[in-house]
Amino acid sequence: MILPFIYIADTGGMGRGVFTSENIEKETIIETSPVIVMSREERKLLDQTKLHDYIFEWGPKKDQCCMAMGYVPIYNHSYKSNCEYEMDFDKECISIKSIRFIKAGEEIFINYNGNWDDSKRVWFDAK
Repeated sequence: MILPFIYIADTGGMGRGVFTSENIEKETIIETSPVIVMSREERKLLDQTKLHDYIFEWGPKKDQCCMAMGYVPIYNHSYKSNCEYEMDFDKECISIKSIRFIKAGEEIFINYNGNWDDSKRVWFDAK
């Protein structure tokens, strides 16, 4: 499920991103997408490809990874994101939920650390 007014567009600086053409209220589920779960061994192979930038750690022990379907891999990162993601390991899906009001035309961000306000440096800023 992806809300019908969510779309992908060029960000003008970070490649593609996810945007909204309508206002979104706080605590709205924007998207729920299935994932393809892969093993630690498959993760080693994926880390050698461009898919490395689009996969998520997966499982209670983070000993697997997954590739999300839908727009989930396209959301850009912000340390003060306007959305958060939730992983449902049993149903094998990821949901994106707004944590504040989002105006029409605004880019939708998630924090790759998992918590919307986590300031721990992510892998591409740690270099």
